[in-house]
Amino acid sequence: MTAKRYTGKTAIITGAGQGIGFEIARQMAAEGAAVLLNDINDTLAKTAAAKIVTAEGQCCALAGDAADVGFIQKMVDTAIQQFGHLDIAIANAGITLFEGFLTYPPESLQSVMNLNLQGSFFLAQRAAQQMIKQQSGGRILFMSSVTGHQAHKNLVAYGMTKAALEMLAKGLVVELSPYQITVNTVAPGATLTERTMEDAEYKNTWSRITPMGRPATVEDVASAVLFLVSPQAGHITGQNIIVDGGWTAVSTSPY
Repeated sequence: MTAKRYTGKTAIITGAGQGIGFEIARQMAAEGAAVLLNDINDTLAKTAAAKIVTAEGQCCALAGDAADVGFIQKMVDTAIQQFGHLDIAIANAGITLFEGFLTYPPESLQSVMNLNLQGSFFLAQRAAQQMIKQQSGGRILFMSSVTGHQAHKNLVAYGMTKAALEMLAKGLVVELSPYQITVNTVAPGATLTERTMEDAEYKNTWSRITPMGRPATVEDVASAVLFLVSPQAGHITGQNIIVDGGWTAVSTSPY
């Protein structure tokens, strides 16, 4: 029998009620991890956690705002109370607000900055504090985006935050490597999720302009994440993996 990579490990995953986050949580639990699954939507969080438990995985749901520093500390505390330790933190929660630069309102910018940057920064901080206390190392991962590498219409603010997350990961190499904590990012391109599939043309459009002939699946993205937070990636830190079927190599506009 193949050993499960995450047996004995505990992970916090934000924004995991559906889509990429849920698939990461599902795969990690299937490989032995105990997962604290967060989503701002209480119903989504509980339903997602129940699916994982039904499939014989360890998972508890904790609904709340992943941008709120007090709630971030509560996630860490709950993980310790439920599972005894914290080994992996994945800042997957994020918000995308489409708006042209010239009309972008201050409140939208604040929302994007709060969740995408503040939430990720302080999850990493509070998780790292716990990992250092445990003296057992750890893994931190931020969810970036191809829009942090290539300009995309109406996504200037979003892309700015995603590029910043990649720099945050690099900066934390200096801060956290002495404690054997790695920090990396994954940058998905067009991905088939519940949200993107609301657009009837999404799959066809991105299949046409993606060199590999299709958009990513949530499984594609989750596989990259699981590698970077696995024992096999212990000497990889400050790096980014783009999962986009080659789109950033050609950058054909969907418009």
